Amino acid sequence: MGSDKAAGLGHLTERQRKWFASVREGLARDTGKSLEDWVAIARTCPETRPRAQLGWLKEHHGLGQNRASYVLSVAFPSERAWDNPDETRAALWTDPASLAILQALETAVAGLDGLVTGQRKGFTAWSREFQFAAAKPVKGGTAVLGLAVAPDASPRLREPKNESWSERLKAKLPLASPAEVDDEVRALLKASWERS
Repeated sequence: MGSDKAAGLGHLTERQRKWFASVREGLARDTGKSLEDWVAIARTCPETRPRAQLGWLKEHHGLGQNRASYVLSVAFPSERAWDNPDETRAALWTDPASLAILQALETAVAGLDGLVTGQRKGFTAWSREFQFAAAKPVKGGTAVLGLAVAPDASPRLREPKNESWSERLKAKLPLASPAEVDDEVRALLKASWERS
């Protein structure tokens, strides 16, 4: 499990940890190389940017997206968002107005049973077994909340387009201030949580 700790898997749900374990097992089984072998290969990559490193592993070594991402998370843990959640959160939520919205959302989900908070480079996510909500800051001191409910659950919801969070999040809600994290938003968060 040492590699899992290096990859920052302590901030994941049990289901997500099992998924990472299956990626690791499949990597050794299907490629004939252990995770440690792949980490050594990744560290020879001439690229320095994470996306370019990912492309290099895919193009030159035939690894798929998930396996290449996992290898890189172990090879370069300090460069991956889930390994430094506090630093990543601080770097993402720099605008005080957006941060206030995030804090209101964190308060709204705080009492939900089995809550796991995951920090990614582009968004903050909340899960139980599955991701049920995510929020990201938007220019101008606002934020967008993604929810695991249908867009028709509220007239305030919109259909997401090209979001980087889980495909389970079927609706998004623009938020202009912490005051907009009201009873309706708390009910939508709880409904999303119930589906996770």
